[in-house]
Amino acid sequence: MENNILTCQGLSKQYSMKKALDNVTLTLPAGRMVGLLGPNGSGKTTFLKLIAGFLTPSTGEVYVCGKKPGVETKRLVSYLPDRLALDRYERVFQLLQMYEDFFDDFDAQKAILMLEDLKIEPNMRLSAMSKGMLEKVQLILTMSRNAKLYLLDEPLGGVDPAARDYILNTILRNYNENSTVIFSTHLISDVEKILDDAILLKEGKVEMFKSVDDIRTEYGKSVDELFREVFQCSQSY
Repeated sequence: MENNILTCQGLSKQYSMKKALDNVTLTLPAGRMVGLLGPNGSGKTTFLKLIAGFLTPSTGEVYVCGKKPGVETKRLVSYLPDRLALDRYERVFQLLQMYEDFFDDFDAQKAILMLEDLKIEPNMRLSAMSKGMLEKVQLILTMSRNAKLYLLDEPLGGVDPAARDYILNTILRNYNENSTVIFSTHLISDVEKILDDAILLKEGKVEMFKSVDDIRTEYGKSVDELFREVFQCSQSY
């Protein structure tokens, strides 16, 4: 177990009468880019929150580097939520200072370089930013940590198409063979080129978990094409 970044054993989450996640069992080693794919309501956000320790499983277990989610794993996991979690009254440089104080593994210089690339002024107040710009700032903060596991919930959701390649390259540049990235997205055709593995979630269950190369070899289709077939949709969610 300790050799894997992530281990899930019969992981389930029940909300009243609805089972948001149903008996998920899988392991992920280090050095993988993993797409978490599924339509709205399939359990993607619940899965990421369970790994991050923001939710408690109803049944089953989850381990990050052999440890159950808790104080110790907060140092191992860098989590980007699906909703903005930043104080709109702060300035960007104040957020950098806060992250530097709070996280031992936060690299402020790396964050500053990414801000410069995206032409975001450190003195800019968040209340003056568009939704897309705020999401870029939040992603920069998340990827500037030297974590073992990065959990990104819809990192491209509010980003304009012109910036998507930069965001994907930012994700690629800031992880290494000792860490793994899991990100949920509905923009499958955009991200497929950087994926190693794909997890397809349907109604809380893992419909498929394979490497992207195996999917192309076994099915003769791209991940995006297979997704549309599995979920019988004309376009990605």
